[in-house]
Amino acid sequence: MMRPALQRRVGGAITALVTPFRDGAIDTVGLMAHVEWQLLNSVDGLLACSLIGEGPVLTEPERARIIDICVELAGGQVPVVVATGTNDTATTIEETRQAQKLGADAAFVTLPYYSKPSQKGLVHHFQRLADSTDLPLIIHNLPAHTAIDLMPATIARLAEIPTIIGIADGSGDVGRVGAWRPLLPERIGLYTTHDATALAFTIAGGRGAFSSAANIVPRLFHSMQLSAGCDHVATARLIDDRLRPLFKALACETEPATVKHALSLLKGMSPEVRLPLTGVEAETDAAIQVAVASLQLDFHSRAPLPSTFSLGL
Repeated sequence: MMRPALQRRVGGAITALVTPFRDGAIDTVGLMAHVEWQLLNSVDGLLACSLIGEGPVLTEPERARIIDICVELAGGQVPVVVATGTNDTATTIEETRQAQKLGADAAFVTLPYYSKPSQKGLVHHFQRLADSTDLPLIIHNLPAHTAIDLMPATIARLAEIPTIIGIADGSGDVGRVGAWRPLLPERIGLYTTHDATALAFTIAGGRGAFSSAANIVPRLFHSMQLSAGCDHVATARLIDDRLRPLFKALACETEPATVKHALSLLKGMSPEVRLPLTGVEAETDAAIQVAVASLQLDFHSRAPLPSTFSLGL
């Protein structure tokens, strides 16, 4: 049965966690240290095994280990959301059931990719998933990767499925908040996975952001979302301005390669990614180095923010 309080808990700054690798295997110690650092820096949630976490190239035992670590370390302090979506309905059901069994608070389910189902097919896909598990579902709409996009009529139909608690959009189109909100009941929150427009999305009425940049600047990203949620918009904009060079640098090439490269500079995390992904080019390395250099003090969590609102940094 769906936990009614969960939809209030999933919000703010949710880190789309990278998965550290060393010599081809998961760096378990590195992952534990990274998750603990995220929690110490006040993130509002953890997203495991997503595209940023290289979910599509993880084995089932690796997925289970990552989920176990996140659930154990979170200890109920923040929700643990697990990416379970694939291009196959039966496999998506299996992955979602596994996440629920391992203690996940919600599933993050992308639209089926590659096969390009019809809008009718999308509705049937999510209805079958909802009928097969009672884990709360957050739908991820990422047209650049799936080659399909949610249509308003489809959103209205999906809103009738009671275990769907959110829709996360990665298009970067802030106008979707205003267009989609009237189609949805209050229990369904709108989220973004696009860091560069995360602040604008929240100001427009979004409930939170699943952020790749939060891997690098968890406290600052949390402070930006908190400020926006408390109507301290001027403070939020100052933080957003400070983060903009980082957002731009991370977008130079495919994430998570850029995110891991930044973390290698800041924390010594291995920048290793699994094929077909590769490490960043020299030009991207230079851009990330410049962005990271400007945030070094923030990394140590003690840089004062130019603000009239205390953020506890």
